[in-house]
Amino acid sequence: MRVRSSVFASFCLILEVLRVVLFLRGFFPLPIKSSCSSKSKLSDLPAEPFTGSSPNLSKVPDPLFMRVVIVLIDALREDFVFGPNGRKYMPYTRHLVERGSTHSFVAKAKPPTVTMPRIKALTTGSIPGFIDVVMNLNSPALLEDNLIWQAKTAGKRMVFYGDDTWVKLFPKHFMEYDGTTSFFVSDYTEVDNNVTRHLDSTLKRDDWDILILHYLGLDHIGHISGPHSSLIQPKLMEMDDILKKIHGSLILKETEGALPYLLVLCGDHGMSETGSHGGSSAHEVNTPLVLISPAFKRKVGMEKPPTVEQVDLTPTLALGLGLPISQNSVGRFIQPVVEEASLRDQLRFLHLNGHQLSCLLKHSMPAYEKEEGYEQFRVAEKSHGNWLKLVVEGNTSEMLNNIGKKVLKQYLEALRVMSAALSKQMGKYDMYSMVVGMVLVFQLLLLLLLAMPEALSGASEVDLPVSSALLSLPFYLLCLLLFSVHMLLCTSAESACYFCSLSWGLVFGAVALSSALLCILVSMAARKGAKPPGKSPSRAGGGGRSLSELDVLLLAGTAGHTLSLSASSFVEEEHQVWYFLLNTLCLVVFQDVCRKYFRERSANIGVVGCSEDEDCLPPSKDCLPPFAKRSLNQTGVQWVHLPYLGHWLNSGLNVHVFCIYNSEHRTVLSLLAAMSLALIYFLVQRRCSWVSKIALALGLLGVYSYRAAVGNVVLPWQHSSGNMSKGTMKARFVYVFILGIFFTGSKDLLRSQVITADSRLKSRGLWEIYSGVVLLVALLFRAHNLPVLCCCLLVQSLMAQFIWKKLHYDAAQTTIMHYWFGQAFFYFQGNSNSIATMDISVGFVGLESYVEAPAVFLTALSTYAGPLLWASHLVCYLSSENRSVMAVGHGCYCLALLRSVPAAAYVVLVTALCYHLFIWSVFSPKLLYESMHTLLTAAICLFFTTMEQSRSSSRP
Repeated sequence: MRVRSSVFASFCLILEVLRVVLFLRGFFPLPIKSSCSSKSKLSDLPAEPFTGSSPNLSKVPDPLFMRVVIVLIDALREDFVFGPNGRKYMPYTRHLVERGSTHSFVAKAKPPTVTMPRIKALTTGSIPGFIDVVMNLNSPALLEDNLIWQAKTAGKRMVFYGDDTWVKLFPKHFMEYDGTTSFFVSDYTEVDNNVTRHLDSTLKRDDWDILILHYLGLDHIGHISGPHSSLIQPKLMEMDDILKKIHGSLILKETEGALPYLLVLCGDHGMSETGSHGGSSAHEVNTPLVLISPAFKRKVGMEKPPTVEQVDLTPTLALGLGLPISQNSVGRFIQPVVEEASLRDQLRFLHLNGHQLSCLLKHSMPAYEKEEGYEQFRVAEKSHGNWLKLVVEGNTSEMLNNIGKKVLKQYLEALRVMSAALSKQMGKYDMYSMVVGMVLVFQLLLLLLLAMPEALSGASEVDLPVSSALLSLPFYLLCLLLFSVHMLLCTSAESACYFCSLSWGLVFGAVALSSALLCILVSMAARKGAKPPGKSPSRAGGGGRSLSELDVLLLAGTAGHTLSLSASSFVEEEHQVWYFLLNTLCLVVFQDVCRKYFRERSANIGVVGCSEDEDCLPPSKDCLPPFAKRSLNQTGVQWVHLPYLGHWLNSGLNVHVFCIYNSEHRTVLSLLAAMSLALIYFLVQRRCSWVSKIALALGLLGVYSYRAAVGNVVLPWQHSSGNMSKGTMKARFVYVFILGIFFTGSKDLLRSQVITADSRLKSRGLWEIYSGVVLLVALLFRAHNLPVLCCCLLVQSLMAQFIWKKLHYDAAQTTIMHYWFGQAFFYFQGNSNSIATMDISVGFVGLESYVEAPAVFLTALSTYAGPLLWASHLVCYLSSENRSVMAVGHGCYCLALLRSVPAAAYVVLVTALCYHLFIWSVFSPKLLYESMHTLLTAAICLFFTTMEQSRSSSRP
């Protein structure tokens, strides 16, 4: 059966969507949860492990604290409090840490270090997965057993002010609340003032038991200008004054004989060196945890704070308030909190925590009895019972106290081992869905490879042996075999699989589809193998040619990059692979340039200069921008802490490498930005109409004005940086010109498709739309990244004018080069495979409040600007007036194939390594990037190829 290339592309796109949905459904696991449907209750708490027949003397422990105030400062790094600048940033807090009645810890958060998963970890004690990063955009109500629900059930009166994520997660739980949006990162003043304005009146009242304050200003400053910004110290001093006010109020309300208060200072996550978060670097996962209470012993000096897990705060607060621990908590009770209590009370708290962890261990591991931690807990529990019997009998010997301390150590070790074992079992993979998704990936990839010669032919049709495959005996045998395997897996699987929950009709359809694809692939492979050598399509008509050095490099480089994804180190430092490949490509291209140049010199001896009908070939300037841009942004994981030029330009740090005073940093940045914008206009405006040229010029002026308004650059008449604003109106001014350019380009493109068959008009429309994309990217890029955009356009112009056209590279070679450059420029921007390098502040350029759709669109556009610009340039270049219609289809097909190969390899890699814990911080963001990028590329290619074919078929 012969089908058009557009129909074939649609079929491949549908398979790609099914593969992405199915594989991601199996890869992102469900978190560890207890099999009990109800939540923990005080009546379910175990009795003390008393040995003998005497009645239990204690069942429900008394609370340790009467009131709890939690001050959560978003993106508070541990070095902001415990580091060398702690005394300067937060002097009162540092004084309490060194001399006050406090316990200080470094709380380690698990990735992903994003706000909503961290709030869930703090309140449930569980470890959320990377799927919660998506849920972070619109947090649903938390139905899992959690500390807030337990406090409300126990009659605790709770008040909350701050990030509205809490209000979404815990609706109708707070007696009083005032939520502020966490996504409008341009605001770092009002978002905190809206919290602080409630403090005076709330602290005077006695009608609350738990007060939670979540401050967002520090996190917003980090997203805007990084951890070394001049705005960091004033914000931290503001937080320090707030903590001082709260502490003073709690001291005044302290009464004789009443339970003490507890003041908690913590952060949900840290902040990377670029000001973002989401990854697993030390600055992102290490947060301070300071517990302040008169029940603690007063410190006599600064001590190195020990490390605890962030989830350890959950059981500590629960038992401190006299509440049961959440069922799904994997945290350990922080024992120093009760070190002043009696030994019996300490053992009681540890026993309750151990009982909860052992129950969770039973429900999550079939062979829980063989777990080391479970055995240690049983031994400690038995020793605890023997010790308690001696205590009840009135034994007061010193040996009894030593035995109790030994039991305490046994409990602590058992809690550590059980918590570590549960943390490693972060979730249950649906291996069945993952394997089925992997099979679909390979079938799609083989189908693309086998159909490539026909899809790239002049007929633009693919011959698929569908009827012969469906009527063959192997098809029915495969259906029976796969269906039998499905029934066997679904009846013997220990955990529920997504595939097993589907209806039999859907399962049979999936089995039939996979069997048919396999038969079609075998038939196509046999048909190609049966063709005589002399009749091969590549050699028919004398069109065959041997592979050149460039062809070998492009094929070997693409395959080598795919193979490099098998190691986590290469994933973390993928930019190094692309830098090497791109520089090697530049050398090979320069070799072709020299070869053509000397061939022309030898053929036209005596001719000085260039002929009238040919432009001179330039030297290898296209090789220079990659080398020049590498020091502008630092990316990856291993060397991200090292200083780089972009950091120096933005932060104003005194980097000794550059012999320029700090006061001149903004001047240098302003000159770079101005020159880059001027060169961008010169490179882009050439193919635009005069209306688009004017709009582009005014838009680029608006970009510079916007950057001056937000304080990144200075205007010639501006002598101080005191008048900073959000630049909302100036950004909207640029948006108007962007829409105008898009309208002009779309109008020309539609006219060329509907009214007149003018290839020049069509080409101009595409280039105008491309110029609008460039203007939008220039607005979203930070000022120090404007030279990157400028170099991107410069390389495109040089390659298009002097390389691809003059050296007569075909569509496949040009497409692979665009793909390489797009991938490399993704890292030139400062991006990496970690979520932490995403700059979410660009999602609010021109917005005065958080609007989800444009914020997500602008953030994604800025992040993937490099691949998008090169893919757009590929479409415009292949659609130029001296290119055939089929060249565009060839290029799109090659680009879709290039995107499918690494994605397919990545699915296999993640499936093979799915039992390793480290993949969550490295492979999950990369997997999402590869999957979504592949889908987007395939969809764009399908649309453009269909449009080209419909246009060519309508021509006489």
